[in-house]
Amino acid sequence: MIKVRSVVKKVTAAVLAAAVTVALSGMAQATANAEEESSQTALAQQTEDEIYAAAGFVRSVYTNEWITAQQALTRPIAVMMPTDKSAQPSYGISSAKILYEIMEEGEISRQMAIIDDWTGLSKIGNIRSCRAYYIPEATEWDPILIHYGGVFYMMDRITSPDINNLTGAQQYGTGGGTVGASAFFRSTDRKAPHNAYTSASGIIDACTQLGYSLSIREGYYNAKHFTFADGVNTLEQYGALAATANTIDLSQIFTYTKSSFVYNAEDGLYYKSLHGAAQTDGLNGEQLKFANVIVQNTKWAKLDDKGYLTFQNIDNTEDGYYFTKGRCIHVTWQKAGDYTPTVYYDDFGNEIQLNEGKTYIAIAQKGRAVLYN
Repeated sequence: MIKVRSVVKKVTAAVLAAAVTVALSGMAQATANAEEESSQTALAQQTEDEIYAAAGFVRSVYTNEWITAQQALTRPIAVMMPTDKSAQPSYGISSAKILYEIMEEGEISRQMAIIDDWTGLSKIGNIRSCRAYYIPEATEWDPILIHYGGVFYMMDRITSPDINNLTGAQQYGTGGGTVGASAFFRSTDRKAPHNAYTSASGIIDACTQLGYSLSIREGYYNAKHFTFADGVNTLEQYGALAATANTIDLSQIFTYTKSSFVYNAEDGLYYKSLHGAAQTDGLNGEQLKFANVIVQNTKWAKLDDKGYLTFQNIDNTEDGYYFTKGRCIHVTWQKAGDYTPTVYYDDFGNEIQLNEGKTYIAIAQKGRAVLYN
């Protein structure tokens, strides 16, 4: 009897132990499930901003989109690109977060592409010469200025110690047979001057040789340029002061290229055309499109009989127009210095709120009208 009771006790203990183990296991699993559900619930309750911020992303100074912290520290390039019909398409231009277009001599405009995520681009260009009045626009972003020569009016400024530039020509820069010229190459599919290009690897090598920083420079870089809307800015808050602007016609400003935009309500972007056709990127075939379009009326003058121009980039008395989401408002603008960002205000004196995305800026000769409807 004693042996039987002993066996029963052992069996009972084993059964109880197993039961406890099962129970504890179930409780642990239940706890784990509860924790996972709680984590998922907490994650679902987090805003998109909180998720990106927790992952180490930051807002782009150029577009207000989320980018990696490393990307935010990368110094941009400012690339001079042509609008000539025979020079199209440009390569890498769709990567421009900010695209400037300004008139030059001969009634032909030129473009300056501000590109921050350039380090993976295999072909950039073609590349054309610079003018003095592009430099104050470029320095707002403290870029590495990429050009192919220039004119003597920019000589003093382009050679200043604070300007980091790469050029494939001997005059007014680092080009010709000097250090940095190896960043450029010519293709055989076009005739000069429309066949000069560079690449990310070429820029990096040249900057290493010249001692140029590839990271934003403290003391020059501005962490704040535009003011971006919290959400979507439809301009409806301006009531009747916001005009309909589904098309933007710059043909009276840029008489050769007749640059224009058509608004696409499906994605909320303006699609750019040049010479009456879609302006595309040779790398990917993508048409250029922008969330924001700014026309900045600017004082100007002819410098000589050759028709070289000058623009008063630093000013606080001129106006322009801001286009977004198929609407337009009148604005004024101010720029206090080379490295100081241009600031745009509505007619109530408030800084305008741009929408997230890329921005096109036409530096227009005062007295030439933009058409829209």
